[in-house]
Amino acid sequence: MTTTAGASAALLVLADGRFPAGGHAHSGGVEAAVRAGRLDDAAALERFCRGRLHTCGLVAAGLAAAAATGHDPLALDEAADARTPSPALRATARKLGRQMMRAARAAWPSAALDDLAAARPRGAHQPVVLGVAAASAGLGPPDAARAAAHESVSGPATAAVRLLGLDPFEATAVLARLAPEVDAVTAHALRRAERVAAEGTDALPAASAPLLDILAEHHAAWPVRLFAS
Repeated sequence: MTTTAGASAALLVLADGRFPAGGHAHSGGVEAAVRAGRLDDAAALERFCRGRLHTCGLVAAGLAAAAATGHDPLALDEAADARTPSPALRATARKLGRQMMRAARAAWPSAALDDLAAARPRGAHQPVVLGVAAASAGLGPPDAARAAAHESVSGPATAAVRLLGLDPFEATAVLARLAPEVDAVTAHALRRAERVAAEGTDALPAASAPLLDILAEHHAAWPVRLFAS
């Protein structure tokens, strides 16, 4: 799909960290990693983001691309559940999906968003909502996949600046160095999403990050924390 000028602008809105979808309140595992002593500088942030991109980011990009293609979002939501073993992360994904749904319905009203909101009043998984929102905004599967992949690293990078007092220029440089890998993950996710029509949701990526699951469960039990996840 060739993105039109108007759709290009919509992608900027959707992928903007200021889009009111609640992502700013979540660290993507960075807060728990910092406390565990696994992340303390820009080099460690880059390693963390790279691992997250090729696991969580790939899965999210595949789900978003499939949703933007028009595949059944309820089936994709079930597939997202199956790929999210951590109860804490499932709850977070649905909370973020609910918040994104509110923002998306205000920005790009559509029957598809209304139907998904009615079917999942407590929230669908965020990447699925992202894909449906992208389609409602006139964007295609590549745009949805790229937005999901980028979000998987941009959120943690922003959180690291707050948690570590990291130089924002260093955090931005990390994202710039990861940009080619974001493109590669996007392409991989699209190839897998294209197989859903013939093979079902089993064709979607199912990469795992067990340590992130464990850290998420620990983080959810903290009585005091800066980020919701």
